[in-house]
Amino acid sequence: MRRTIFLVDMNAFYISCEMAKNPELKGKPAAVAGDPEYRSGIILAANYEARKYKIKTTMVIHEAKKLCPQLILVPPNGKLYSDNSKEVMKILGRYTPVIQQNSIDEAWMDLTGCEKLFGKPREIAQSIMDTIIKELDLWCSIGISENKFLAKMASELKKPLGISELWKSEIDQKLWKLPVRDMYGIGAQTEKRLQKLAMYTIGDIAKCKVEVLKKVFGKYGDELYRLANGIDNSAVDENPLRGSKSMSRSITLSKDSTNIEYAKNVLLKLAEEIGTEARKSDSKGKTVSIAIKYSDFNSITRQQTIKPTYLTKEIFEAGVELLERNWSIHKPVRLLGIGLSGFEEESVEQLSIFDLPQAEDLSTASQREEKLERAMDVIREKFGADKIKRARVLDTNSTLKQ
Repeated sequence: MRRTIFLVDMNAFYISCEMAKNPELKGKPAAVAGDPEYRSGIILAANYEARKYKIKTTMVIHEAKKLCPQLILVPPNGKLYSDNSKEVMKILGRYTPVIQQNSIDEAWMDLTGCEKLFGKPREIAQSIMDTIIKELDLWCSIGISENKFLAKMASELKKPLGISELWKSEIDQKLWKLPVRDMYGIGAQTEKRLQKLAMYTIGDIAKCKVEVLKKVFGKYGDELYRLANGIDNSAVDENPLRGSKSMSRSITLSKDSTNIEYAKNVLLKLAEEIGTEARKSDSKGKTVSIAIKYSDFNSITRQQTIKPTYLTKEIFEAGVELLERNWSIHKPVRLLGIGLSGFEEESVEQLSIFDLPQAEDLSTASQREEKLERAMDVIREKFGADKIKRARVLDTNSTLKQ
């Protein structure tokens, strides 16, 4: 049976919540903006009337005012947005219990088999959209497909109030013509690297030899190739970052940052704590996840599977790979987190005989790293956590705020 997956994406969510609360804002250019005296004086969300003046998210307030002097600015109200988000999720829950919230304003739904109850996919989508409008006075766009990636891409095809389908059989007409930056998960740095390889559209990625992508991007190259070809077998999971057991650490930065090198230092300190805990319990995890919370209250979580490990170095490297894919210099970050999950009762790796020489080399390197990290664990246990640190962490500790 072909799956039926939706991605429900709320349109201009923050300012839409404000307009639902205060109807006098409707029909006028308005935006939610941070307080210039606290954290950041930038546009966090602009309504569609404001966007006609080319006002965009992360634009500095005084620049926005130059473009539209009559722009109405509303201070952010995190509780209002959180409450509305919960109400949206409750509405989605009337159609299926299988929901994965991707951020405060969007969620995947697995509606496979629900057609008998609610009708064809487009009819279900229209019902969801109408219900959200009627009960919450909020707009959304909905993407429909057979997997999460294509549903997400479909949701971007028409905004606001769009219902779009994107099935695997249609990717050559609807997906491949889009620029690489439009592909979910690709940031500015990855875009530059792809363009150096003369890849400018998603179709260019799909038609490239996977070996070439893996040579440049490592394991991520394989993922790029699969997604560009519409292949995504991941499940809609209510708790994608939590298995039967998980370890995680997060920290609020002392000030919003767009400096990725600083963020990597923060991530290393957190990975160090997780690695220490994992080694102490002799638990190897195979899923590394990161959480990023931005200054505009929005947040994302991303994860990838690696070979089972409890080594700080390997946890950190996987976290950095995820961070680089999702970093934007235009979106100040206020909180970072990293987690390790997918623990196995026995961390036994089955190798092919043809892999033994290479595996032996890798094992030797891992053994050396484990000896080093366990030695550091002993020193910290005996003399205190601050007695030995990696050089990269030293410049970070003084600026971290729990």
